[in-house]
Amino acid sequence: MNRYHIRKPGPADAAALRALMSDSLCYGNTLQLPYPSLQLWQQRLAGSDPLHHALLLESADGQVIAHGSLWRESVPRLAHGASLGMAVQREWQGQGVGSALLQALLDLADNWLGLHRVELTVFDDNAAALALYRKYGFVEEARLRAYALRAGRYEDVLKMARLRACPPAGAA
Repeated sequence: MNRYHIRKPGPADAAALRALMSDSLCYGNTLQLPYPSLQLWQQRLAGSDPLHHALLLESADGQVIAHGSLWRESVPRLAHGASLGMAVQREWQGQGVGSALLQALLDLADNWLGLHRVELTVFDDNAAALALYRKYGFVEEARLRAYALRAGRYEDVLKMARLRACPPAGAA
């Protein structure tokens, strides 16, 4: 039996995603604000933005333990790229959950959305996330100094990206 199940989130997942993103480890390492409301997640899940592609990962017993998204660019000359964001429940970190979710997001990006570039922003002190992203081919492109306010301090982030090689012309 699989330990995890990956699927698209729906309106019924609002409370579980709110709980996930209420953990200081999750909102503190993303650009989310603390104390997310249920209404915020209901609105996010009710939307049908064709440029936003979200996945969640649940345990074998149906508990939501991770969430990730790709946001495609709306500018035509940037349509080959998307931004990635993800969060894993504290108790499930270090158990392959992030890898499973990131693999699914990159499969979606590569094989179904035809993306060439996936980029992300990560706090420079998030060693576990940096190791995960590097494992899957993301490379540092820039350090953005004093980029984001976190717990009352302006923190540096790293801008990372992963490029997918384009198939040669005429390749099947």
